[in-house]
Order: sequence, then C-alpha cells, then structure tokens
Amino acid sequence: MPVHYGSKDLNFVTISSPLATQIPQAAGAAYAAKRENTNRAVICYFGEGAASEGDAHAGFNFSATLECPIIFFCRNNGYAISTPTNEQYRGDGIAARGPGYGMLSIRVDGNDVFAVYNATKEARRRAVAENQPFLIEAMTYRIGHHSTSDDSSAYRSVDEVNYWDKQDHPISRLRHYMTARSWWSEDDEKSWRKQSRKRVMEAFENAERRLKPNLELMFTDVYQEMTPNLERQRQSMWRHVQQYKEHYPLDMYDK
Repeated sequence: MPVHYGSKDLNFVTISSPLATQIPQAAGAAYAAKRENTNRAVICYFGEGAASEGDAHAGFNFSATLECPIIFFCRNNGYAISTPTNEQYRGDGIAARGPGYGMLSIRVDGNDVFAVYNATKEARRRAVAENQPFLIEAMTYRIGHHSTSDDSSAYRSVDEVNYWDKQDHPISRLRHYMTARSWWSEDDEKSWRKQSRKRVMEAFENAERRLKPNLELMFTDVYQEMTPNLERQRQSMWRHVQQYKEHYPLDMYDK
C-alpha cells in the first residue's frame, strides 16, 4: 500500500492495513507518554467507517478511563468505501459519541483550514495540560475514488462529486481567501504549480534510480530473532527466486 510509511525521527507511526487498529494502538502510545511525563500528545487519524469498528470503542474507552493525552481526529468524508453515512449509523455522527466515553468533543468544517487548525491546536493544549482525550470530527468529502480498485461512480453521481470539487474544495477555499487579501495571485499559482511539478518529477527520478529493498527485509523487520515459520518462508522464497531467476533480476535489489 502506498501510504504505509513512517518516520521514527518525526514520531510518525507506520499505517496499518486492518481497519481501525491504529486507534487502540494510539491510546497505548498516549498512555506511555503520560507515564513518561513528557508533555506530549498523540494524534490518531481515522475515517467515520473505522469508527464503526470495535477497536474504536476499545481505544476511546481506554483513553478516557486511563486519562490519556490523545486527539482522536475523525475525517468524516461521507463514505466508508461505498457505504454512505446514512447506512453506517443512526446517531448524530461521530462527535456525539464522545460524551458517552467522557471525552471532550467538537465537530468542525473539515474543508476550512483555519477551523481545523484552531480546533486541533486547542485540543492538543488541553490534552497535554489536562491529560485527557479529545475527539474532533472534521466534516468533509472524498472527491476521489477510495482506491485504485474502487469505481465510485457505481454508488454516487457525477453531479454530487462536481459540487464538492467546484463549490466546497478546501484548497480552492483557501486560495480564494488568500487571493482576496492579496496574499496570493494567479502568477503565484502558476509559479507554484511549475515548481511543485519539478520537485515531484525530481523525486520520481531519484526514487527510480535507487535499488529495490533487500528481499531479506521481508523476514527481518519485525522480530529480533526470526521465528521458525518465518525461516521456513524465507527458505521457500529463495528456492522460488532461484527457480525463476529470470523474473527476479537480483542486481536491481540492495545487497
């Protein structure tokens, strides 16, 4: 999956594929930060679809009862893949669930950059100062498909998507706001787009020149000592590679 990256230096935890597993994991990380008394908070992002999972309940309840400094940031974009919100819940969205767990909650316009910034800033301040969880529900819309295997035209109209793309797009709204105050112009926009495209293409070229990761990393990046079943899988993988070596140019992989 293309979003499975992380950074230890930036305290950005790698994303997990299973839905909502990050929520109780984040509660645990926040509890650890509280125990270490580091004046830090954890922020956990998820969609309204993930909030329907049992892991969400566990994470919310743990963070509230253990008084963890954490911000639960729910991006309510209207669809859990193809399931609209009116088929996901009958209550008043996700923010309304907060009080049931004893959590402070707020709903904001997720397409308003300043509303999101101010809500998150205050939530972090209170989470750290008061050692308590905070739930933010940002109301927005998913313009694109859920993934490359998803065709959203099967469950929503083109007119619906066009409305949000043309009338209530967060980037367009911010651009209009800045333009009205002479902080941005059409020339700035053209220059920025040209520079951004150049940076992206340079990043592509640099990435394409790098060797692929060593195949051994598939088996050595979790446990300090490889488990017996992983060792069997590793040996099976190398037998496969040797048998079909014409399909695996090993000179393209890091040693």
